[in-house]
Amino acid sequence: MATETPAAGRPAEPDAPVPREGPGDPALTEIATALFHLRRVWAKPDLMKRIRAQTSAGPDGRPLQLSNLMVVNAVAALTAAAERPECAARRREVTVGAVAERLEIDPSTASRLVGHAIDAGLVSRRPSPIDARRANLGLTEAGRRVKRVSDRSRRAYLDALMAGWTAEERAEFARLLTRFADAAARAPEYSDGIGRIFEEAAAD
Repeated sequence: MATETPAAGRPAEPDAPVPREGPGDPALTEIATALFHLRRVWAKPDLMKRIRAQTSAGPDGRPLQLSNLMVVNAVAALTAAAERPECAARRREVTVGAVAERLEIDPSTASRLVGHAIDAGLVSRRPSPIDARRANLGLTEAGRRVKRVSDRSRRAYLDALMAGWTAEERAEFARLLTRFADAAARAPEYSDGIGRIFEEAAAD
């Protein structure tokens, strides 16, 4: 049930983050609201349906899945890291375990997703020269094409969103967003868990 705001007497947004009472940094409320809005925009069922409808078939004729793209991006990033001169010898191959670590999923799930990407013709698997029990993964030509198109599409989307921004604004946003994302990765638990909200509300 919507509550009324004391200022205007209008119903408040029922699903917007509710700021804590008392003094605080108003910027945090704005950030929380913006993040909440982004999550709703990008998680809309109709948006996901449109994305799936626009998805082309992979080399095997089956529609490409989001998980395929996740694996392609992970393998590409791990391959680039493995090619750096300072990389230790034992890290110079891309394994299923490395993909699991990169995507922060369990090894069995990573193995399944990698298998799907291999079946889709996007990822190749060859014996590891270091340990024959492991597979060394790489992108196929089709996988490299998907990566190029994905990167180009993402840049075009962001460019359209930020069409009115100056170069300095984009650079500053990139710096701050990267800093924010790094901090979030170090503390991944977000404080809007439903159970915790109701527990704290009941004790308030």
